[in-house]
Amino acid sequence: MPGQPLLEVKGLSKSFGGIRAVEELHLSVQEGEFVGLIGPNGAGKTTVFNLLSGTIKPTSGEIAVAGRHLTGCGAEEFAARGVSRTFQNIRLFKQLTVFENVLAGMHASSDRHPCRSLAQGRLFRSRERQLQDHAAELLETFGLARHADELSVHLSYGDQRRLEIARALAAFPKLLLLDEPAAGMNPAEGRQLVELLKQVKRTHQLTFVLIEHDMDVVMELCDRIRVLDCGKSLFEGTPEEVRRSPAVREAYLGVEDEHAELGTPYGGV
Repeated sequence: MPGQPLLEVKGLSKSFGGIRAVEELHLSVQEGEFVGLIGPNGAGKTTVFNLLSGTIKPTSGEIAVAGRHLTGCGAEEFAARGVSRTFQNIRLFKQLTVFENVLAGMHASSDRHPCRSLAQGRLFRSRERQLQDHAAELLETFGLARHADELSVHLSYGDQRRLEIARALAAFPKLLLLDEPAAGMNPAEGRQLVELLKQVKRTHQLTFVLIEHDMDVVMELCDRIRVLDCGKSLFEGTPEEVRRSPAVREAYLGVEDEHAELGTPYGGV
């Protein structure tokens, strides 16, 4: 029997004026799961991520992480409780180096108060070295070590995407929210990203929630997929169940053709 969910959402709703962006969402994610959140444009996916990371507050409903109720808390509290995220539109510190961007992602787990730094002395310096070593390891994992001293603005688009994920991991999260990490990538880059995220899941023992329009990426990575449409839950199941669902095909493609499928895992091409 599964234990307490790492993430538990009950009756989550968000309205903007008269627009109901998310309506009565219930979602439970167990530790170690890789859950996909998909749906047509305007389905409410990014609004859900903004709620789950504390960027915006819900109109109603509850959010709990590892049993701790965080409903109404801000982004700093969510980060402190182990929630980290990337964004649909890349948000790097463009005038910082690649290495400095990763260090900046550690603010939620690092205590840099100057008075405490002076008091702790050697212990603080040891902690700083550990964080720098962690940043270097992440850059190595993501194939960015050779770019460590370059400004992030000079990276290729695919490398910027990988850097944003590395920065999100720098905060030692329990739950990583990935908002369209494969957006703008070509098929080869998408395949590389899939293998990289599989490796990260194994080595860091993380729990993931993924928004992604590239259905090949979704089908290959996710254990379970929740489909949203117009802010409401439409369907939930395994990748195979989602691929073959008439309701999902109609929402995405406008047809119920049983031969119209949403994607084929990279390994099955």
